[in-house]
Amino acid sequence: MQTDILLRDLDADGILRLTLNDPKRRNALSEAMLGALADTMAWASADPAVRVIVLAANGPAFCAGHDLKELTAGRAAEDRGRAYFARVMAMCSGVMQAIVHCPRPVIAEVTGIATAAGAQLVASCDLAYAADSARFSTPGVHIGLFCSTPMVALSRNLSSKHAMQMLLGGDMVPASRAAEIGLVNEAVAPDVLTDTTMAMARKIAAKSSLTLATGKRAFYAQREMTLAEAYEYASDVMVENMLARDAEEGIGAFIEKRSPLWQDA
Repeated sequence: MQTDILLRDLDADGILRLTLNDPKRRNALSEAMLGALADTMAWASADPAVRVIVLAANGPAFCAGHDLKELTAGRAAEDRGRAYFARVMAMCSGVMQAIVHCPRPVIAEVTGIATAAGAQLVASCDLAYAADSARFSTPGVHIGLFCSTPMVALSRNLSSKHAMQMLLGGDMVPASRAAEIGLVNEAVAPDVLTDTTMAMARKIAAKSSLTLATGKRAFYAQREMTLAEAYEYASDVMVENMLARDAEEGIGAFIEKRSPLWQDA
């Protein structure tokens, strides 16, 4: 599962650090990178040893989005690249959805720049922490290519006005502003970024993985529903959650003033 362009490290707490490792191409979402991410997310979603995923990157850029040289080469086909473009966009959309549907919480640890589909990658994660020197943009409008797929993730994280400002203007957004508008949770000094991210990862990893998976799935499902539908759905989820062993154990531990012993069941 380990590849040269996507490094992985699973520690004793169940925290899987995935590191984008193609700095020469600014960690672009090439076909190889998308394939590695897709395979690794599928494995991590199924392996009970993985409790939390942290997505980081080597080099000066977190992720510069799609590999434009690869996309340009695809134009040589008889259909001017239509089939190739469709395949790459489907791969990318699949990776973003795999992050959302992954039962493990996914945390982005952002240094450098995250542009276009790189910003989409950050927005697709459940949580995101950035170095205060990091910057974000959806600059497609500068080259005649509206960032339509990044728009999907941005519009589900930011208010409409903030998302449209990024999409229409294409300007770089500093990490401090990204935190203000909800693209990242917090912007911190670069030398404490990993400590900040890992502290949150360890806090989450100590919880029942069943409870986390239940909550993450319900969060993303209910926000696509009407208010009445969301409450009906969430009430059903609460009932099933109450019947889980970990809920019984957790409530009992709270009443008895002791630490819970999770069974992840």
